[in-house]
Amino acid sequence: MNRSNDFDALLNRYVDGTATETEVSRLNELLRTDPAARCKYAELMNLDSALADAAANWAAEKEWTEPPPMEAKRRTPQKIAFPKLIRWLAVAVGVAAVGGGAWWWRTTPVAFATVASEVGAVGLSRGTTLRRETTELKVGSVELITSRGARVVIEAPAAFQFESEKRLRVMHGRVAAHVPPSAKGFTVVTPSGSAVDLGTDFGVDVSRRGAAEIHVFSGEVIAQSSGGGARQNLRDGEAFALQRGAGAPREMRSAAFIRPEEMAELSTGLVSGQRTRSDAAAGNLRRDPALIALLNFESAEKPEGTYRTVQGRWPGSHAPEFGNVGDHMKIDVGGEHAWPQFSMAAWVRIDRLGAPYQSLYHTDGWFAGDKPGQVHWMINQDMTMRLALRDNTLPPDTDDRHNFPDSRTSVLPEQGRWMHLAVVYDSAARTVRFYLNGKFDKESRQEIALPARFGPAQIGNWDSHDRKLSGRVDELLILGRAMSDDEVRALFEAGNPYR
Repeated sequence: MNRSNDFDALLNRYVDGTATETEVSRLNELLRTDPAARCKYAELMNLDSALADAAANWAAEKEWTEPPPMEAKRRTPQKIAFPKLIRWLAVAVGVAAVGGGAWWWRTTPVAFATVASEVGAVGLSRGTTLRRETTELKVGSVELITSRGARVVIEAPAAFQFESEKRLRVMHGRVAAHVPPSAKGFTVVTPSGSAVDLGTDFGVDVSRRGAAEIHVFSGEVIAQSSGGGARQNLRDGEAFALQRGAGAPREMRSAAFIRPEEMAELSTGLVSGQRTRSDAAAGNLRRDPALIALLNFESAEKPEGTYRTVQGRWPGSHAPEFGNVGDHMKIDVGGEHAWPQFSMAAWVRIDRLGAPYQSLYHTDGWFAGDKPGQVHWMINQDMTMRLALRDNTLPPDTDDRHNFPDSRTSVLPEQGRWMHLAVVYDSAARTVRFYLNGKFDKESRQEIALPARFGPAQIGNWDSHDRKLSGRVDELLILGRAMSDDEVRALFEAGNPYR
């Protein structure tokens, strides 16, 4: 008799009341020492979500008392069919959960998930196994593979707990899951509801307040808000906000989530020392006499506005994220000075393209009659960059189609990745030069080129009509001189998180 059959026979004899003391001791020993026996025991019980919640509570207890071992008992033998045994086991475990029993559930070495890769995730090195413990991911990102083959990427800051190989509870954080057929039914539980996979790729974004959004990249997901509300079947390209008792559709932000393929690139950049080179480049800029502003959003005093602070390009760094109409950050730099030259650059991660304009930087006062030279920098309806200065004009023979200087190359291929955008303005030369990821893209000529004015401005969504930025901004630079092509390229190469 092999080990598995031995376990089945022992358990049946114990339930029948025919097990000897030696057999009961053997059964106890199997449950103590054999992970496969405990797994089989769990599968036989076919625990539902209520028992998963009970298991989560066990882990939170500080102390517990091991129940006494099984004792041999004598009663009239009777034959018990296997389905009946399963039902008996479910009842027995339910009673044990209430009473604090079933110690093997507490100490099982069976892993629900294993760390496949990580980027700056302290304490979660490759090969680390996760069971029922609550994990707090303060920095970085981690890719996990469940015992059923689901691939899950979690980005900090996050707190989560596996309740089984098919059930992940997320208190807060951002999760992207790829679920193969072997893991169908994988469920992400949040404070405001749950997402049940039906064979798909999807993401779940949970704020620290517990509000959660489900974004379906492909396939189908069942969304269920807590406290009631109808179930929602979400399919490719659909998003839904979970709310207690109800829910609401949301705009799709598939690019807001880190995927497994990006993890490898981010890891390569971090291991190669890119963060050190980026910090060194930023240090040089801070010593530049022409510096107007360099915002890396690491200060404890956050700028005024409506936005969410999330992880930036590097593990543990910070960046503002804008998603809803009206999300913005207010800054005030440059004073009343008129700047004949300037350079602007930023690392930007666009989650969604589709609004007519994605506002990167807009000074206040564009419509005031006495403020020529106001600066607006954005991604336009063609998904290229635009730099507009109030009262500047284009020459009659321009190839710019929309009355403002525009770049040539679309940013669409870079959606969902950190990209470096830069623009250099020179009023004396009457030129605007655009750069994408360190490469010169296009130069536009100006007929009238006024000195620039900064002052009060907003990053993000400038108004509630057509200037909606969906994404993150990191390391925004405003320099009061014209950078060279080599300087822009060097700035990109030093700060590229994928190198």
